Amino acid sequence: MEYLNLIKSWDKDFFLYLNGMHSPLWDYVMTLFTLTPTWLMFYGIIFWIILKKYDKKALLVFIAVALLILISDQFAGLLKHSVQRLRPSNDPAISSLTHAFFSKGGEFGFVSAHAANTFAFAIFSLLLFGNRKYATFIILWATLIAYSRVYLGVHYPGDILGGALLGILCGISIYKLLLYIEARINPVNLFIRNRLKDKDANRIIVTGLFIMIMSVGIITLLLQNNLIPAK
Repeated sequence: MEYLNLIKSWDKDFFLYLNGMHSPLWDYVMTLFTLTPTWLMFYGIIFWIILKKYDKKALLVFIAVALLILISDQFAGLLKHSVQRLRPSNDPAISSLTHAFFSKGGEFGFVSAHAANTFAFAIFSLLLFGNRKYATFIILWATLIAYSRVYLGVHYPGDILGGALLGILCGISIYKLLLYIEARINPVNLFIRNRLKDKDANRIIVTGLFIMIMSVGIITLLLQNNLIPAK
């Protein structure tokens, strides 16, 4: 019990350190990064490449992705209500020191559903694609989305770590399930043999970087012209 309290104390200190580094620019940029609609173009290019690569079997991948997000999100919710660890933005002991820019979120925070879902998708897709460039970028992308939750004051780093581990387990499990189902339907092993080419990986990476750069650029212009408040 003493060790658990010590870990929680370190977690709070690390949270306050990370959450304390903020500015008006990054308040808005991190808010954009944490919102799913910001990444619709990014997801769109990935799904288009899946459709192009796997043709009729793409439907199987899309079903696997839907199942993946459903399972990771539901397990995250189950853990939240089982562990019942208050979010920093809702914890009376620390809320006054928390920079919660976007919203306070729900009552409980362990584990982070954002971290679980993004890491589940990242791990599943990098296993599916088998491309080093894509793997490096998608892990950095998932880490950025997860970090945005700490920056915005709605999760402790421990919540993020727990969510990431849950997402990794879900990603690996659903990928293995996909391979098992494919082997039962058609033993060609298309998913193992048809890896992502570098040119397609570059398309995905460029799209992701474009969204990030545009987000920073738009927020910078809005702040400079006083079109949004610098809180």
